[in-house]
Amino acid sequence: MLKVENLTKIYGKGENEVRALDNVSFTIKDGEFVAIIGPSGSGKSTLLHILGGVDRPSSGKVFVDDIDVYSQKEDALAIFRRREVGLIYQFYNLIPVMDVIENITLPVLMDGKKVNKERLRELIQLLGLKGREKHLPNQLSGGQQQRVSIGRALMNNPAIMLADEPTGNLDSKNSQEIMELLKVSNKKYHQTLIVITHDENIALQAGRIIAIEDGKVTRDEVVA
Repeated sequence: MLKVENLTKIYGKGENEVRALDNVSFTIKDGEFVAIIGPSGSGKSTLLHILGGVDRPSSGKVFVDDIDVYSQKEDALAIFRRREVGLIYQFYNLIPVMDVIENITLPVLMDGKKVNKERLRELIQLLGLKGREKHLPNQLSGGQQQRVSIGRALMNNPAIMLADEPTGNLDSKNSQEIMELLKVSNKKYHQTLIVITHDENIALQAGRIIAIEDGKVTRDEVVA
């Protein structure tokens, strides 16, 4: 379970102070698919980065399975990011000199673990990347590159998947294919899925929508 209590993030001081998040609280159950929506500058990406252990809050707490994420030391926080969180970005963030397999298995190798070959094969099949294993990112389409980034996020079997505008660079066909893949991983692996999006059609595919404006939660509702 993911629990957020009175989360606040402030950038700058005095006249330059910007309150990106303002006393945000909510709880997300294991296996939920939640869409976070809001206009540009609303604080939704800041929220995602804090949920993923990438950016520390100014105040407030984030709990994952009753563990206070930001009470941990930096080493433990780094392990949390690698093992418990899968991050997917709009711009893929693949390593250009690494092929598909190398990009997908990178988090496992960074964690000093042995690659689970069976899981890797399963992911390659699920992601429709069979036959592309040795391709470099520049030899792949945008949709294929995003599939690789999803594979990389899934490889360590994280408890939480966080996707920041995962279809922002894709056409409508690829966008829907990527969303279907994320929904399959959500159901197949029972992973909590949180997607930040400005696309209403994508938000409506979630089981729940949380709307943020000016750093505050303005709506939190279950989608029928």
